[in-house]
Amino acid sequence: MRVVVLTGAGISAESGVPTFRDAGGLWEGHRVEDVATPEAFERDPDTVQRFYDARRHAVALAEPNPAHDALARLEEALGDELLVVTQNIDGLHERAGSTRVLHMHGELALARCLACAGRSPVPGDLVERPACPACGERMLRPDVVWFGEMPYGLDEIEAALAACDVFAAIGTSGAVYPAAGFVVTAAERGARTIELNLAASEITGLFDEVRHGPASTVVPAWCEELVAGLGRS
Repeated sequence: MRVVVLTGAGISAESGVPTFRDAGGLWEGHRVEDVATPEAFERDPDTVQRFYDARRHAVALAEPNPAHDALARLEEALGDELLVVTQNIDGLHERAGSTRVLHMHGELALARCLACAGRSPVPGDLVERPACPACGERMLRPDVVWFGEMPYGLDEIEAALAACDVFAAIGTSGAVYPAAGFVVTAAERGARTIELNLAASEITGLFDEVRHGPASTVVPAWCEELVAGLGRS
């Protein structure tokens, strides 16, 4: 059984990681346009660097919750037949033990050099302009995909969606593309689709099955059912 799981901010909310935008359209007190676009970085790099430095420090204090743990256990059962595609940049899947994770929007723990395009672990607060470990230039930016930039791994994701038997979306809003279109791609290739969310998303009606509730409750229950099903097959 080949399974693709898409995770969004909702899976990390119970770990204390704020969801992307609050009801006022702000991201931790900032307009998204001021901290999550290439234009914002060109206009005011220090504000952008400080914002992501602060997020990196905050996420370091968060812990994986039972939903992250359940997906790690699912990987133990399925091995390479499971791919977790995450829109999150917090690294909590890996800290829970998952290894088959594709970060389509990048990672807070990594920096990208504008001089050599190298990607490397963040060597320190980026607002201090540390040197790139590869080329020595002081031109590092967060390795985070901003609005207007191309997500990582789209070809790999497309291939996995085309081949999967089950597609699950966990904690996503259904508002951000291309991720919001993954359910359609998977369904067109014959996969069974399920949404696991705190409440209905913008695309709930596209799924074969929907389960609403806290991720720490609904995700472990679903993963246990999948593993039990393997034993009966």
